[in-house]
Amino acid sequence: MKLNELSDREGATHARKRVGRGIGSGSGKTGGRGVKGQKSRSGVAINGFEGGQMPLYRRLPKRGFTNIFAKTYAIVSLRRIQQAIDAGKLDASTEIDFEALKAAGVLRRGKDGLKLLADGELTAKVALTVDAASKAAVEKVQKAGGSVAVAGAEA
Repeated sequence: MKLNELSDREGATHARKRVGRGIGSGSGKTGGRGVKGQKSRSGVAINGFEGGQMPLYRRLPKRGFTNIFAKTYAIVSLRRIQQAIDAGKLDASTEIDFEALKAAGVLRRGKDGLKLLADGELTAKVALTVDAASKAAVEKVQKAGGSVAVAGAEA
């Protein structure tokens, strides 16, 4: 078999329907669009139009705003870190930061930084470097004998 002999299976592709080519074709005159009116013409965009009634998206009140300066953190829990240590993917004796977690396959993207949350238990003594951490997470790490260095905050 050669590359120029390859073709789709029988019935896998359909021929394009040529509309508006006379009444004998079966889809002439109106071209399958029914009859007159705005929807029978091209360039129609009436999603959300309610026949002159005030549309829903304008009847409802506006609320809130999006803070363009908000940081989006990559989140990691104590449970996930402990699982990676137990599986041998992370070395508890070295400093654990975003790069170490990425290399271990715990995280994929950094976003605006790394945030540590207190979900789960930590038994290993670890030194963590993160951009943000919850108070409960810091307490749990210190209780296990480890330390948390929060970048940008002198503590």
